[in-house]
Amino acid sequence: MNTCSLCTVAPSSEEGELIWLGDDCRVILVNDADLPGFCRVIWNHHVAEMTDLSYGEREHLMTLVFAVEQAIRQVMKPDKINLAALGNMVPHIHWHVIPRYRDDAFFPGSAWSQRTQETSASAIEARQLLAKNLSAAVKSAITALR
Repeated sequence: MNTCSLCTVAPSSEEGELIWLGDDCRVILVNDADLPGFCRVIWNHHVAEMTDLSYGEREHLMTLVFAVEQAIRQVMKPDKINLAALGNMVPHIHWHVIPRYRDDAFFPGSAWSQRTQETSASAIEARQLLAKNLSAAVKSAITALR
């Protein structure tokens, strides 16, 4: 599918940073000013739905999602993690792994809901500093799976 933005392995600089690449999946640290530490686990091949994957592929993908979740929890110390696989706008399997805080701009709604509050600049800055450690933590968590 030529128009699928997720079929391109290297993200644009506006989208984020590629922090891990495997044969079937990759992990992107999303460039989101409101939600530092937001990661996306993307299936490398154009597949629209989880049930289009084999059982082994599903297990592999979810194992990676859980490894990314664990790394985010360890590094970012969020109040909650949100996992989402929407794909309404881009029908290509990808999971959002989002650290959430009671003071984030959208809490308690989803990361795509209306802003409910403003997060202090100092809290955002502290989370941005923590997020700089995510690449190494994600790589370590995925390496530990082998």
